[in-house]
Amino acid sequence: MSNRRNATASESRRVAGAKASALRRLAGGEASVETVVKGLHSEGYGTDESVKALRALQTEKKVNVIEARPYSALGAYLWSPLSLWFWAALGAVALSIVLISVTSGVIIYLRYVFGSALVLFLPGYALIEALYPKGELDGLLRFALSIGLSLAISPLTGLVLNFTPFGISLLPVTISIAGITAALLFVAITRKHAYYKLAKGVL
Repeated sequence: MSNRRNATASESRRVAGAKASALRRLAGGEASVETVVKGLHSEGYGTDESVKALRALQTEKKVNVIEARPYSALGAYLWSPLSLWFWAALGAVALSIVLISVTSGVIIYLRYVFGSALVLFLPGYALIEALYPKGELDGLLRFALSIGLSLAISPLTGLVLNFTPFGISLLPVTISIAGITAALLFVAITRKHAYYKLAKGVL
């Protein structure tokens, strides 16, 4: 325990030193993140320490980190780090469909996990992201609403399927909920990109 505390204290001191050094380097005006990190490397700071220092300075509003080239096109925005949430959610939806055929073995537990997420969380999460593209809600409220809305969307999907030739069975229900979720995710990413362009002043 003592060794861990000492290591944490040592890391905090190094990050504080990296912050001070980064501020000195930025005192003369603008500089790219790559230039600042390389300068910190030359002083013996690692990449993790340098990144933590810059993030801390941004959180403290002592520096302003901006993209050199804003993602004006939706395609570029989709492949940017800002869209990792989109690919994670879409990947979970895809895995839920793929794992339908699993009926035994250890992988069946993954089916339970991703199947539960598809029914109880992902549809509501996608809808919340589409309704609030600016990220107005805090994490706990967003999580709670995601579950609540999913519990509304999933039964309604089953109710509609009950009046179709497909009926309520595993494959139609899974594909329907996955399709609704994917559609909502695409609406969400489009709205988030539109807000991003507005915030950055990009046409």
